[in-house]
Amino acid sequence: MPQIDIMALSNILRDAARAEALPRFRRLDASMVQVKTEAIDLVTEADVATEEVIKARLAERMPDALFVGEESVAADPALLLRLADADLAVVVDPIDGTANYAAGLPLFATMAAVVSKGETIAGIIYDPMGDDWVMAEKGGGAWLRRPNGEAVRLQVAKPLPLAQMVGCVSVSYLPVDKRAEVLANLAQVRVVSNFRCAGHEYRTLVSGHAQFGCWNKLMPWDHLAGTLMAQEAGAYAARLDGQPYLPHHVDGGLLVAMDQDAWQELRREVFTF
Repeated sequence: MPQIDIMALSNILRDAARAEALPRFRRLDASMVQVKTEAIDLVTEADVATEEVIKARLAERMPDALFVGEESVAADPALLLRLADADLAVVVDPIDGTANYAAGLPLFATMAAVVSKGETIAGIIYDPMGDDWVMAEKGGGAWLRRPNGEAVRLQVAKPLPLAQMVGCVSVSYLPVDKRAEVLANLAQVRVVSNFRCAGHEYRTLVSGHAQFGCWNKLMPWDHLAGTLMAQEAGAYAARLDGQPYLPHHVDGGLLVAMDQDAWQELRREVFTF
């Protein structure tokens, strides 16, 4: 497995977000926001600028790594096809939760995952507003780290009955013909949320404040880092067909739960699509 300086990568994300995303937050005008595929899928001037900084810094530190950024793939979709076979790749979401960011809501993140030969080996979710990271390296646990060097190991919540579970569900990407059924099924759990920011949904899960998360649209920049850190924090993660989630997957649904028993119960009782 390649040796990764995860703190160096973490600081690149922090520097880029602080240089490009934070100065533009709540200062965007209409000319700085564009619709990509539909009204809920936005890109801002800050997304593009933040990704450009990260890409340039990574080219200096990891020149042999394939760079797969959300906005780079938007410009060149064929780039995504190279991820499965890359010896080393860095997958970046410059601003996860762009709709929140554009609306002036302080719930967005800058994320990166390192992939080697089809396996996620490191992941980072940086919160520009809280100025800290959740990160994981394969086999090394999941950690909350602050700029002063403080580190706290993270663990998922202890098992709870279905009726007491708290979870995050990306409702907007549920299959249209199954959406009403799944929403009705979700009445069986205690709380269901949709932050419109996968990064913060994963942070909530790995910090022990939720019992599950389910997403149906699987772009790698949204889920690789979070899935790895969830597993490193003790969670069970799989696609809805029970197969492992891999970096090249873009569909098939993903369910992450506090343990395998909870995963199976949620799959059977709630996520019936």
